[in-house]
Amino acid sequence: MTGTGTFNQYTQPELMQHYDHRPLDKQVALVTGANSGIGEGVARHMAAAGAMTLINCVTHPEAADAIVADIRQAGGQAMSIMADVSKEDQVQAMFAQIVKEHGTVDILVNNAGWQKDAAFPEMTLQQWQAVIDVNLTGQFLCAREAVREFLRRGPRPEVSVALGKIICMSSVHQVIPWGGHVNYASSKGGIKLMMESIAQEMAPQKIRCNAIAPGAIKTPINHAAWATPDAEKDLLTLIPYGRVGVAQDIARAAIWLASDESDYLTGTTMFVDGGMTLYPGFSQGG
Repeated sequence: MTGTGTFNQYTQPELMQHYDHRPLDKQVALVTGANSGIGEGVARHMAAAGAMTLINCVTHPEAADAIVADIRQAGGQAMSIMADVSKEDQVQAMFAQIVKEHGTVDILVNNAGWQKDAAFPEMTLQQWQAVIDVNLTGQFLCAREAVREFLRRGPRPEVSVALGKIICMSSVHQVIPWGGHVNYASSKGGIKLMMESIAQEMAPQKIRCNAIAPGAIKTPINHAAWATPDAEKDLLTLIPYGRVGVAQDIARAAIWLASDESDYLTGTTMFVDGGMTLYPGFSQGG
């Protein structure tokens, strides 16, 4: 992607050509935490697939604005919008602004998240709470506002079979314990059951809720894990498929989950991880 360093394979104009059938045409998509990394990749693909894409961030608005400019230059539709997803008033104001300016929301990608790592005996309450607030409470707040908007707006059969689509960004660490990252793994385990419970409750209203669980993906947040040949070699011992993922791998899954092609899928986590959850250490016996 042009000038952003988020490790996707295609430029925005090439993406626009890739999605020439525009599976998300006339829909409005909100991607939280979308000014870098996985969120940026998802937002770029959403725009290329035809959605008016709202790129949320809480810091570095200039990065979000640059992505918006790139999308628009390639013929897509996008806008940046600032809000801290862990703050109820800011989430509600963000959704109100989107509805006022764009009419509704059809797709929510609950992507915003972060890490504040510490050994468990030294982990502070602030480190615990900060990660839970963004990674789990933030997804709850955004999903709740999205569901409220889906129900208020009602069906739009001309754009989607479903009343609305929610995609929660989880992690392989919703099932793989991770010492030194207790707060992060706990937040991702919480996302799993939150997503499944939302899906169960809202399915009769034709609201679909699913999750993507990325494995090792090349993004700025984990740069040290793959930046050198030795680091990448060590990381690859955990990935049977033999390569570290890129944001585009996650984005492609998100487009499918947001489209009517996956209409019968709800309450499911897609592990996009190159086989990391196959526990490759056991391939030679336990």
